[in-house]
Amino acid sequence: MTEAKKSLKRTLIGKVVSDKRQKTVTVLVERRVKHELYGKIVAKTSKYHAHDENGEYKLGDTIEITESRPISKSKNWVVTRLVQKAALV
Repeated sequence: MTEAKKSLKRTLIGKVVSDKRQKTVTVLVERRVKHELYGKIVAKTSKYHAHDENGEYKLGDTIEITESRPISKSKNWVVTRLVQKAALV
């Protein structure tokens, strides 16, 4: 078969909240879920450490990260692309 295989790796989109470490960015991913009891939509957040080889992503950038093999103790995501550059303040 010559069809393109669908990737089994998860991808998430989030905002860079820290770029202080070498080759690593901290990404805040927000998801909106319905509260089990009250039914209200609530925003839940998770932070992920993602590998950024060239250090090109800066604070406030919106990026896409993809699951990968463990790179360090807390890092098993890799930055795949820039979704939106941070707005200049």
